[in-house]
Amino acid sequence: MIPSPGPAGRPLERSSADGHEPGSDPYARTVTAIHLDPAAARRPAPSCTDPAVAGQTLAAVLSVGGTVVLSGAGISTESGIPDYRGPTGVARAASPMTYQEFVSSTQAQQTYWARSYAGWPVMRRARPNAGHDAVARLQHLGLIDAVITQNVDRLHHAAGGREPIVELHGALGRVVCLNCRQIRDRADLQQRLSQANPTFDPSMFTDADGDTASVRPDGDIALLHEMVQAFRPVGCSSCGRGPLKPDVVFFGENVPRERVTRCFDLVETAQNLLVLGSSLTVMSGYRFVRRAAQRGISVVIVNQGATRGDGEATLRIDAPLGVVLSSAVAALANGHT
Repeated sequence: MIPSPGPAGRPLERSSADGHEPGSDPYARTVTAIHLDPAAARRPAPSCTDPAVAGQTLAAVLSVGGTVVLSGAGISTESGIPDYRGPTGVARAASPMTYQEFVSSTQAQQTYWARSYAGWPVMRRARPNAGHDAVARLQHLGLIDAVITQNVDRLHHAAGGREPIVELHGALGRVVCLNCRQIRDRADLQQRLSQANPTFDPSMFTDADGDTASVRPDGDIALLHEMVQAFRPVGCSSCGRGPLKPDVVFFGENVPRERVTRCFDLVETAQNLLVLGSSLTVMSGYRFVRRAAQRGISVVIVNQGATRGDGEATLRIDAPLGVVLSSAVAALANGHT
């Protein structure tokens, strides 16, 4: 474990997006706005921005084994899937649809599936990048015990990662019926949607501003209102009803309790918690950083830009993930730790 820099005050002031106290429900995926408080009295964690040096430093951490990874959207940006905020911390896109919106409105369901139908081909074609490959390599070397991912793209699996890989927020590649609870493969639904919408070409879209559309972090594409209105959703192939929902945790929806408990168990038995590509703005992931810090477990954060967990970190690396992780793997392979 990395020697702790000692007790730290809280460097962040948080305000809830919906007016509620953030973190009051440890199982809620609460979105909060954050900003750094420069007056906060704490000793900052050591920080590194040089990728080569950072790789060597990270290799030394990983060499002791017992690391649990918590990955976020930033690890998938090099695969062509945008993150939510980027290094500046400013949100890139409009807020995603909430669970409450989705379940309470057939119009919202039509909007979601039209946008998701357009974006799915991009998500399906995404391939693991150097960051995913490095994590998988470290798992096979026995230096990473488990991966907890906030991502829904399944790229840790595609990279050949070993279990346990806990998909905290589920996976876009699965679809669940909210009536009969049957789970189906997303590819099957995409085919059914294609048959129901023969003139709806997902490769030829423009967004609401008239520009060529691009996929958003949740795997959908913003569409013109007329396009959404013309889209025909489909029901469940098992019960004939629905509605169908991607097997992911929407904003405003709770992560299943047993999944959260499993993640806490993994964190509490770790030597180090390694955060990769997450601003930790959402309580859903940040709670594991808090738990690790409370237990005296080293927290290492590799992310471009400030994070909500910087106050709990024992080491901060602000550099591109793929480069840093690849450098760490190379250093371990060469015995330079």
